[in-house]
Amino acid sequence: MSLKTLIQKCKKRDVKSQSEIYHLYAGKLFALCLKYSKTHQEAEDNLQEAFITIFKKINQFKFKGSFEGWMKRIVINTALQTYRKKNILNLVEENLSEEVEVTVDEDDISLDYLLKIIQELPERYQMVFNLYVLDGYSHKKIAEMLGVAEGTSKSNLSRARLILKEKIELNQQQQKFKLF
Repeated sequence: MSLKTLIQKCKKRDVKSQSEIYHLYAGKLFALCLKYSKTHQEAEDNLQEAFITIFKKINQFKFKGSFEGWMKRIVINTALQTYRKKNILNLVEENLSEEVEVTVDEDDISLDYLLKIIQELPERYQMVFNLYVLDGYSHKKIAEMLGVAEGTSKSNLSRARLILKEKIELNQQQQKFKLF
């Protein structure tokens, strides 16, 4: 069955088609949820809420653009709503003028470690870092999504990069000492 047919059946509230859509996309969307969550349980909750919203709003999908992209926006918005409800999204206004560059030697650091330290970032920095670096949103769009100034988005990204850089450098130093 084609994706278009599945979506059309979901619009008619066909449970079997909804289940099929869920199984087709749950893995990818769960990985996205993990980027915006502190725990595995929180990611599962966000995924569940996102799919509820997806199936409630599926009639709004007009087959313009990618269905997966449309669902990803819902997942990200669901995660943002979760943070807003918890009042965690306290973005700090900072004045960091210089852009922090982080270079990673892929042989020295694992993807699992990178994901771990990103998840350890304070929520305000993690959210901006994920939206900008991992999902490609502009600072202007992030500012709109989070209800903050564009400069706040930029400074929070700089602070996130600085924290990540420090953790990566510390990890690399620790790895060197293990060699001796």
